[in-house]
Amino acid sequence: MVDLTIGRLARRAGVNVETVRYYQRVGLIDEPPKPISGYRVYPEASVDRIRFIKRAQRLGFSLKEIGELLSIGDGHCDDVRERAEDKVAQIDAQIRDLQALRKTLASLIDKCRTSTDKAHCPIVGTLVENPPVT
Repeated sequence: MVDLTIGRLARRAGVNVETVRYYQRVGLIDEPPKPISGYRVYPEASVDRIRFIKRAQRLGFSLKEIGELLSIGDGHCDDVRERAEDKVAQIDAQIRDLQALRKTLASLIDKCRTSTDKAHCPIVGTLVENPPVT
C-alpha cells in the first residue's frame, strides 16, 4: 500500500490538491499531523470521504449540508432521509421557479418576434421597466 500524500489523495479521489485543502479548512476531512520530517499521510478512508462529498454535491447538497450528513453518520437512516426529502422539496421549488422564468422569457421572445416597432425591443423595454430586485 502506497502512502497517500495530499497529491496522491487528490488524484485517487478525482479532485485537485486545493480541493483537499479546502475540505480540511471547512472541517469535512481531517488533516493528519505532519511528521517532523516528511509529508502528511492520509488514511485510505479519506479517498472514500472525498468521493462521498463530490457525489453529494452532484445531488445538490451544499458543503454545509454534506457536513451535517457526515456528522449524522450511516446508522441514522431516518435523519438522512429527512434531509434528502428537504433537498427534493428545494429542488422542486427551483424547478417551479425555473419554469416560471422560462415562461416569462418565452413570452418576451414571442413579443419580440411579433413586434412591428423595430425601434424598440420588448425584451429590453421590459427589463428597463422592471429592473431586477437586488
